[in-house]
Amino acid sequence: MKKTSVLAAALSLGICAGMLNVPVFAGTPKENASQLLEDVSGTYDELFTVICDPKYDQLWLDDCSSIVGEEAAETSAEMLKSACTGTIYGEEAVSVFGDGSQGMQFDCFFINDVDQFVFDGNHISGLDENGEELFGYDYTFTQELSLGGMMDGYLYETDAEDAGEFRYFLMMPDTPESTYHIEFRYGSDIDALSRYNEGAYAYWLAAGIPADYDEQMVEDVIDLFVRENLEETGEETEAMTE
Repeated sequence: MKKTSVLAAALSLGICAGMLNVPVFAGTPKENASQLLEDVSGTYDELFTVICDPKYDQLWLDDCSSIVGEEAAETSAEMLKSACTGTIYGEEAVSVFGDGSQGMQFDCFFINDVDQFVFDGNHISGLDENGEELFGYDYTFTQELSLGGMMDGYLYETDAEDAGEFRYFLMMPDTPESTYHIEFRYGSDIDALSRYNEGAYAYWLAAGIPADYDEQMVEDVIDLFVRENLEETGEETEAMTE
């Protein structure tokens, strides 16, 4: 599976939450897709809503400082957070960011009024802010699908006729065990789901963390996120503060 650094992508291309340690599956695509759904079973909150809580600011600063130094730590931390906490996506984001060559933000939150996702084998459901189920369908693997040539994932489809914007799920191979989070897209248009900087889902990639996360998981996911991005771009980040 191809993955890319989130910061390098967010600043030069635009992917929001690629991480190290992505599992390598050894079976057929169908077997791997089935295994992935088993591995991500659970209930999820929005990753960046959790890890960007001000109470974790010191974790960000400590991790950034260990790579780029204390002077550049705050700038680096804010840059990393900003890259993945955009508030617009789709055609609205395209009208602002264009093709992304001059800068952009990714929206890594849940859309279509979903507050939590529940993965239970091949059954995926979404809950609203009151805990009421918005949708719940069984999904079947249909094909491997690349997100703009940057990240490869597995596409699942439900045969429910009223699924609307929950007809397809494009799941990246991240799991709570491997990267302490998951990444995915969902929608009604396969072509749009495969494009990161154009169409209905431009500049959007949902990222989730298990709802039963503990402080260690938060520390681990921030550390992983910072290391992957700043170890590759630390020199440029330091230069920004000179």
